[in-house]
Amino acid sequence: MSNLHGATSDRNGRREHHKGAQKHLTAPCSIASRSILKAWIVAWFCGLSLCAAISATSLAATNLPSSAPGWLTQPLSLPGGLNIALDHNANIQKAKKDVEAALGVSLQTRAVALPKLQGTANYIATDPNAIEQFPFGQAPLPLPDQNWNANIRIIQSIYEGGRITSAVRTARLVKEQALLNYQSVVADTLLEVRTNYYDVLLARELIGVQEASVQLLERQLVDVRSRFDAGTVPRFNVLRADVELANAQPRLIRARNAYRIAKQNLVNALGYSVPVEVLEDIPLQLTDRLQAEPFTMDLSRALAQALTNRTELAALRKASHIRKEATRTARSGYKPSVQLFAGYGARNSSFSDDLSRDIAGWTAGGQLTWSLFDGLATQCRVKEAQALYEKSQVVLEDFGRRIELEVRTGYSSFIEAKEVLESQQKVLEQADEALRLAIARFQAGSGTQLDLLSAQTALTEARSTQAMALRDYNVALGRLQRAIGLTLPQNVGAAK
Repeated sequence: MSNLHGATSDRNGRREHHKGAQKHLTAPCSIASRSILKAWIVAWFCGLSLCAAISATSLAATNLPSSAPGWLTQPLSLPGGLNIALDHNANIQKAKKDVEAALGVSLQTRAVALPKLQGTANYIATDPNAIEQFPFGQAPLPLPDQNWNANIRIIQSIYEGGRITSAVRTARLVKEQALLNYQSVVADTLLEVRTNYYDVLLARELIGVQEASVQLLERQLVDVRSRFDAGTVPRFNVLRADVELANAQPRLIRARNAYRIAKQNLVNALGYSVPVEVLEDIPLQLTDRLQAEPFTMDLSRALAQALTNRTELAALRKASHIRKEATRTARSGYKPSVQLFAGYGARNSSFSDDLSRDIAGWTAGGQLTWSLFDGLATQCRVKEAQALYEKSQVVLEDFGRRIELEVRTGYSSFIEAKEVLESQQKVLEQADEALRLAIARFQAGSGTQLDLLSAQTALTEARSTQAMALRDYNVALGRLQRAIGLTLPQNVGAAK
């Protein structure tokens, strides 16, 4: 009986001691809870962009060679990146060479309309025994065993059955088509650079989101451990907070890796080779931020502008005209060819061994050639050219439908991205408020740890979704503008 009484008294004593400890910790815990609450709110509402900036700076701590370009070590804006791509991107450089090659083809095509200047000269030595003497009176007339002649002649075609005028038009069309193809490559490249730029901005924002989430979970773990030490929460809460923090770390690691990869893709699109001294992260800093640029245009107007502005469609029209000129050139084989010529020539005398005695003078005249039957070669060339022209018409019509489909698809994607972005504005505000209330309720003892973790997860997802929505909006806008034909800079009219 005495042992039972002693055990009861011992339990009562521990209970009183625990109550005393709770009373002793009430005021400090209340003050600490308010401080932690303020710290959490500040971390989420004010520290997100700072986390992204600090993370980006820490990832960019890489030594660069002295030969590194300035834009790699200085903040880069989107317009600055587009200008760099215009000068250094490999696709644009190849397109410039294609323009130069097309200009060469244009000059070759037009050559038939220009006069031709020809010069010839030859020298012949003959065995005297092989020369037949021409009898002249009692003595044969000596004939030279060495002969030379030189001539220069200018020839101008005045009629080629329509081939001359067709060649002039074809040369102009080839040049215009090459410039249009160059502009198409530029527009595609600029869209690629814009997309990669927005990918880097998104990856940077997601780093900030994940770092803020990790910081909040770290503060929560510290708070739960202090409460566990005070005896107000079970060990399960500590384990739960520790697991949540451990689960958040891989997401942060992946976000940082995505940021590194996004910058490498952007640098590659700009046309810069990463120095071998840069082993991991590229120290590239972007000045722009993810934000929604307003854009309004109805679908019917977008379709009309696309059919007018798209350089690919204009290039196909030029290609169709070139095929049409090819049919005219093929039909010229049915008609005669007329040339005029004039020249001046000199040769040695045919009746003297003195090579310095020359005979010189001018010549002029005209010539007409007409192939009356060429084995049906002209007829076959005409059929081939006509078939290729009809094919170009089909390609042109089909590409027009594809452009309309691209505009409709891009417009639909843009509307979707716009609506998603608008829906996230209110969700983000609600998630912020829900986290604030969850923290307050948890500190007051009326909320559970699960409520707090759920609110924190919801806010992280809301911020991530908003960042991705901003990126998707800008990318969808860029693709829609590309489909309409609005992304080409005003100064891109010819290859530099």
